[in-house]
Amino acid sequence: MKKISILICFILLVLTSCNHQNKGVIEAITVEEMQSLIHLDDVQLVDLRSKKDRLLQGYIENSQHIDFNSDTFESDIENLDKSKPVALYCNSGKRSAECAEKLIEAGFVKIFDLKGGVSEWKHKGKELVLD
Repeated sequence: MKKISILICFILLVLTSCNHQNKGVIEAITVEEMQSLIHLDDVQLVDLRSKKDRLLQGYIENSQHIDFNSDTFESDIENLDKSKPVALYCNSGKRSAECAEKLIEAGFVKIFDLKGGVSEWKHKGKELVLD
């Protein structure tokens, strides 16, 4: 009986440790941290706002656009590399937080979420690209 209990505990330990290894990580970051992060080659910078907001307000340089509220959102995120970090931003941080959770569910490993979004970026005097 004791051997069976030990075996069950060992199996549970192995199964739960495997689940944690596959779980991605979401890190909320400041404007200053984002500014440093976007200069790294392997970071995928994603603007989640609408096309209209991106055009009217501007966007962070070198970001790619994936509209969180688009009908193609799910297929659009599949074009990202799951093994590379993803840095997300929206207008205030709400959509990026929701998107970060979806990316974790989709198997992404490391997600950075800009606290306060573009609103905070502008408040801190950082530049946006206007087309």
